[in-house]
Amino acid sequence: MAAETPTMQVVAEPRREAGMPTPMVGMLLFIASEVMFFGGLFAAYFNSRADHAAEWGPPGGHELEAWPLATILTIILVTSSFTIQFGINAIRRGDQRKLRMWVGLTLLLGVVFLLGQLYDYSTLGFGIGDGIFGTTFYTLTGFHGAHVFGGAVGMTILFARASQGQFSAKNHVAVEAISIYWHFVDVVWIALYFTLYWLK
Repeated sequence: MAAETPTMQVVAEPRREAGMPTPMVGMLLFIASEVMFFGGLFAAYFNSRADHAAEWGPPGGHELEAWPLATILTIILVTSSFTIQFGINAIRRGDQRKLRMWVGLTLLLGVVFLLGQLYDYSTLGFGIGDGIFGTTFYTLTGFHGAHVFGGAVGMTILFARASQGQFSAKNHVAVEAISIYWHFVDVVWIALYFTLYWLK
């Protein structure tokens, strides 16, 4: 009688994702396209400035004042970069409570920035149709504001998911991806702040 051949059971190991997670790659590619987008807007601004150097500036004798509102809004947005990074550090330690706290604070700062920008618009005294400066100013700051709004939506989703305990020390790629986007939005605003309010 032939000896029975022992059957071999192959146990499938969980698949490990090598390299950078796909959502992070997608976010980095998206930000690369946004860099080109804002690069085109800045190029249009400086080209318009060079072509209209003699009369460049807000129409109707209005002035863009960096202090106090624009500077305060800049401080608020830069601070929000620190708060979301604190949230990242917290979830890397597995601290879900502090993640919720820092994401919620980041969202609040983003909303305050947007409300402050709307208030600033109401006090400037010129609109998007008032000359080439008005057009470029509102185009640059308006698109940036739209990106801040998009980031705030992302923060809202993160906060909702964090409140349900969906993130952990090993599973928080979405938090990392949204934070990179938020840092990008902050860097763009710093460039806008110095270009529009300080470069005379």
